[in-house]
Amino acid sequence: MRWFRLCAALLAAFTLASAQSPTGKWIAKYSSDDEAREIVLALNVDSGGAVTGYVLAPQYEDRIVEGKASGGQVIFVAERDANNNTKRRSNYSAVLEGDKLKLTMPPSGNRPPQVIEFTRTSAEAPAPLPPAPPKIALAAPAAVRDNGLARTPPMGWNSWNKFAGRVNDKVVREIADAMARNGMKAAGYVYVNIDDTWESARDSQGNIGANSKFPDMKALADYVHGKGLKLGIYSSPGPKTCAGYEASYQHEAQDAKTYAAWGIDYLKYDWCSASRVYAPDAATMQAAYAKMGEALLASGRHMVYSLCQYGMLDVGEWGAKVSGNLWRTTGDISDRWQSMSHIGFDLQPGREKYAAPGHWNDPDMLEIGNGGMTDIEYRTHMSLWCLLAAPLLAGNDLRDVKPSILEILTNKEAIAVDQDKLGKQGVRVAKNGDLEVWARPLADGGHAVGLFNRGDAAAKVTAKWSDVGVQGAHKVRDLWAHADRGKAKDEYTAEVPSHGVVMIKIAK
Repeated sequence: MRWFRLCAALLAAFTLASAQSPTGKWIAKYSSDDEAREIVLALNVDSGGAVTGYVLAPQYEDRIVEGKASGGQVIFVAERDANNNTKRRSNYSAVLEGDKLKLTMPPSGNRPPQVIEFTRTSAEAPAPLPPAPPKIALAAPAAVRDNGLARTPPMGWNSWNKFAGRVNDKVVREIADAMARNGMKAAGYVYVNIDDTWESARDSQGNIGANSKFPDMKALADYVHGKGLKLGIYSSPGPKTCAGYEASYQHEAQDAKTYAAWGIDYLKYDWCSASRVYAPDAATMQAAYAKMGEALLASGRHMVYSLCQYGMLDVGEWGAKVSGNLWRTTGDISDRWQSMSHIGFDLQPGREKYAAPGHWNDPDMLEIGNGGMTDIEYRTHMSLWCLLAAPLLAGNDLRDVKPSILEILTNKEAIAVDQDKLGKQGVRVAKNGDLEVWARPLADGGHAVGLFNRGDAAAKVTAKWSDVGVQGAHKVRDLWAHADRGKAKDEYTAEVPSHGVVMIKIAK
């Protein structure tokens, strides 16, 4: 492993004044609320500097497979069970400073590497981490009935992309206020979804609670409902959520009833630590999601069911069978052109056969307005998601949003494409290098067409009617310019900026 050899060589050449051994058990406590969690770091350094041990967090365990310590510096490679019966390796480095050890944690999803300070609780060589228990295998369940919801792709807002663990009751109320007054609600955005980090420990009866950031979840739901909006929440089929909070493993029916009592309208259910307890096969994953699908149906309240398992194990084949209304098709999006364009253009073709009213492919939440892309790129983001019949879940701070961003998010002509009741997902119909044409049939007999330029310079893009599936002369409407372009026969050509789009509707 090139990274490890390089770091080991640097360690061998570098010596700090302190020669204290990092052997022992180290603890880091972390919390953004009243629910304190901890990470355990166990290190054992032999006389030659070789390192063994593990990193144990609420939602994962990383076992050290290779490591080296020298002069107060430690580097190691740790491995954990991942999905699809694979192993995931992560690179760590640490510096010993007196009685503290500063560990650089590897990046995770959109989160960059972070440094966490550990305190030693024992200088004894730690015992090895016991082998993980056998994974639970489940038989594929009978189909769960359709909940009748999300006949068009859900629209709303989710807290994670902007706020992550900083979300709280005040933020959610203020976002609901903003949506009600700034045109988002009027444009169709109705769900206000709380992502991870709201959870508290269970009470003596096993009921899930909310932590101090959310002092009264029922009152919050009532407030959001009073704005004419709906409230969403987040959990996992595993023991812990992605951020290490209490999840729904073995409490599915109980949690669904709690959500119903609070007035929840939407559940995002994220696989995360489920890979620690469940076997990595499609039947088991399907059964784990079916448990919550059944529980939501039995809860007494209608809740949209969002499966977040990153498109693994052919989820499109069975997502609707567990009462899922939408299912993620890829890993997490980030606020970068490379991430958004790869997820949208490269990873969605072929999935269109799974989309239909009530059941949607989900290429992840919108990054529009978070600052990592240009307005031109955000317009491309919005256009492609609308052509894909994707859920539209804004992820920016709607309390303080630029007019140009609000204009992108609330473009009613683009949204009409996304919400078209025919429910047909668009497909790529032509590709010439960086130039692509995507098309989607509409309920009124027309077609929505996107002329995309993924290249670094402006270019002319042509949509041929034969590729779209029409012929003759048709009226053309530019959905971003909000302008009629007259009739075009056989094809339509437009100058498209770098990373940009021209989105049109071809009349019947």
